[in-house]
Amino acid sequence: MNDKKVELKRELGLLEVTLSGVGIILGAGIYALIGKAAGLAGNSVWISFAFSALVAVFTGLSYAELSSMFPKASAEHEYTLKAFGYKLAFIIGWLIILSGVIGASTVALAFGGYFGSFFNVSFTTSAFMLIIVLSLLLFYGIKETARFAIVATLIETAGLILIIWMGIPYIGNVDYFEMPSGWAGVFQASALVFFAFTGFESIVKLSEETRYPEKTIPKGLILAIAISIVLYVLVAISAVSTMGWESIAKSDAPFADLAYSVFGKDAFMLLTVIALFSTANTVLLMMLGSSRIVYGMADSFALPGMFARVHASRRTPWVAIVVTTTISLLFIFAGDIVFVANVANFTLFVTFFVINAALIFLRFKEPKTKRPFVIPFTIGKIPVLTLFGMVFCIFMLAQLEWTVLLVGAGLMVLGWMLSFVKVKKS
Repeated sequence: MNDKKVELKRELGLLEVTLSGVGIILGAGIYALIGKAAGLAGNSVWISFAFSALVAVFTGLSYAELSSMFPKASAEHEYTLKAFGYKLAFIIGWLIILSGVIGASTVALAFGGYFGSFFNVSFTTSAFMLIIVLSLLLFYGIKETARFAIVATLIETAGLILIIWMGIPYIGNVDYFEMPSGWAGVFQASALVFFAFTGFESIVKLSEETRYPEKTIPKGLILAIAISIVLYVLVAISAVSTMGWESIAKSDAPFADLAYSVFGKDAFMLLTVIALFSTANTVLLMMLGSSRIVYGMADSFALPGMFARVHASRRTPWVAIVVTTTISLLFIFAGDIVFVANVANFTLFVTFFVINAALIFLRFKEPKTKRPFVIPFTIGKIPVLTLFGMVFCIFMLAQLEWTVLLVGAGLMVLGWMLSFVKVKKS
């Protein structure tokens, strides 16, 4: 048996990394959840997106510094391990894997709904087909995956720009500070639509497949977040300007209905096709991120070593891809998109709190470790923006329903129990 380790292939540059990040961020969250969010926040839904963006910005900066210190595919697991040790690192890695597979399953169901309207195929069957096809693409190669992601990202970004363009003649038609449920509704909507920002954290999982990751990953991460924030806020303003929050809240396909109201049936069909690309791209990149952290944790002996196997010719972590695909298929039956999105958000808010805390802790524990990227606005050794990130994470957790908190706590306990399983180093 040949024991020589096969390494992941480094082929990604700043363009691929940035557009991959934008692609997963601009996924089904904005297409599927803006209606639900508008029902909570009213015409002020744009404020909800802006508030959620603060969590993404502050935590994204922490990821940027940490990824420049430890450019590993295991990402969150690696950062937490360095700061707080094995147990908490395993739990955080577990939560990130779950957020990816649950999110992928949920978005795949959204794809199934759109696909079924065209071809009269059940949404569960369509979702299954999508996950299988995308898993084959992931296996085939990272470069091919990135190329598809770039094309799909350009298409879905064009769709959002089209929405913005459609809304320009209607700007000023509504009160943009109308809040039917007050600030409480705005903040609840912020906790929900944070699902639309998920993905920026997946960029760091491409570190071992990126050229010069210490510099490329932080730059790509910051660029992806900045582009997404601008597009989201403009899209939210455009949507409420065109239809008003009441109509958006009642729609199952708000952007397609918006296009229909402005330009008719042809525009409705166009936005539906764009939504298919958007949802497929999100599923692909969520599965990509989850498979890479499974690989990374196995490579660090937190999971069985077989999960770190890399295909000799394709140079992709094929066992990790199989595991991610299988779990995603099981979660196809997860149910309501709002509830599942908030469960995914729970795992991320907890993770981001720990990541921000890890950054501060490592400033004291490993002050001499090289940091190609350093967060600005530091008092002593403590980055102020990172503290803000921790506070916002706690605030966002407080906006979630108790059932979501209960399920999330159960998943954390399960991860803690699994952390006691011993993995032998080969």
